[in-house]
Amino acid sequence: MMKQIIVIGGGLAGSEAAWQAAELGCEVFLYEMRPDIQTGAHVSGYLAELVCSNSLGSNLIDRASGLLKEEIRRLGSLLLQCAEATALPAGGALAVDRHAFASMVTERIIHHPRIHLIRQEVKTLPAGIVVIASGPLTSPALAESIQNFSGENRLFFYDAIAPIVDVNSIDFSIAFKASRYGIGEEQAGDYINCPLNRDEYFAFVEALRSAQRISLREFEKEVEAGVRAGMERFFEGCLPVEILAQRGDLALAYGPMRPVGLKDPRTGKRPFAVVQLRQDNLAGTLYNLVGFQTNLTFPEQKRVLRMIPGLQNAEFVRYGQMHRNTFIASPLLLKPSLQARQRENLLFAGQITGVEGYMGNIATGLLAGMNAARLAQGQPALTLPQTTMLGALCHYVTHASMKDFQPMKANFGILPELPEPIKGKRARAQAYAERSLRDLQNFFEESGIKTVTTP
Repeated sequence: MMKQIIVIGGGLAGSEAAWQAAELGCEVFLYEMRPDIQTGAHVSGYLAELVCSNSLGSNLIDRASGLLKEEIRRLGSLLLQCAEATALPAGGALAVDRHAFASMVTERIIHHPRIHLIRQEVKTLPAGIVVIASGPLTSPALAESIQNFSGENRLFFYDAIAPIVDVNSIDFSIAFKASRYGIGEEQAGDYINCPLNRDEYFAFVEALRSAQRISLREFEKEVEAGVRAGMERFFEGCLPVEILAQRGDLALAYGPMRPVGLKDPRTGKRPFAVVQLRQDNLAGTLYNLVGFQTNLTFPEQKRVLRMIPGLQNAEFVRYGQMHRNTFIASPLLLKPSLQARQRENLLFAGQITGVEGYMGNIATGLLAGMNAARLAQGQPALTLPQTTMLGALCHYVTHASMKDFQPMKANFGILPELPEPIKGKRARAQAYAERSLRDLQNFFEESGIKTVTTP
């Protein structure tokens, strides 16, 4: 008789966890409440629907996101396979067609002989081996059950979605295609760039600062399930542009509007600032504003964003919006294996743990699924070496100080120092990557696990 595992949540982490556990021989019951019960941010019933950006970050292993990709590629990640099969031109990054990606993941999951997809809300923590991957918009009933189990107040922050425009409404007498430093699949570049001179930039910043914002929706304000809501908090890695604009005159110019690696073909010089747009669908008809998450009212978005040169006549297919994301107090509640300290057959994965970024969600889902299967088969759960990016990420969110605990993306700063100092950022990152991949391979070989795919 196959060992049974319950996975709650059909997002990135839950889909990956279900796949990994099923591939390791377990019978998986995957619960997803959409589309019957929506979250307020999702728009479909597909599994692994991407809500914010369509980019999964860099593909280069000397970038943190690229290294994490390579680690889970070697571990047989389903979602990474689907992402690469539905990839769009994005320079050195991996961007996907949202619909094609989610559709492919859904098809693979529902046709797996050992996965049973159940479209139903789970309101209480089930018995048995369970992976909670319900995401940042966990339903109030399940959140209450988690709260009762953990005894800790939930934390929360606010996340924002970037607008999308119709490519045919972009003025290409001003905007130009290029990738930073010429890195891209096409000579013309994979991004559309809207350049701003100094005066245009400061006028835009001032307009952002004074623009009207959307009031938080009631479901984002209310105290749910008897949990005390804290002060309003924004996740530093995904700030709305209007909040970033308030932090300093040049905050945007050194952030999402940085012009490095680009030249305006009209002048042959680097612009003072630039807004980049990234392809959002396979047809190449939709582009999203990179790093332009916002909570301005829709009329204000139309007015202010049309101040960007090249977007003066932009047609917005989707406006930006903001929603509340929730995550548990992982440093108090979880082990680096993603097991709950109070109940070892209960695992958490994805954004609810305080891991941020698509790849972090997928990667923690992969580890939680593997560990759930191991527990079902009477084997100890795995704690990955801290020298690997996934191991370091899991260690960070389970050991960070609760005083200032914030969601964390993959980054080289969470890895242990190298034995010998190396000069040069890229050379140092390459050394981190080589050590990580070597230690990952050695760890699985020493553990007697043959699922690692060698390059």
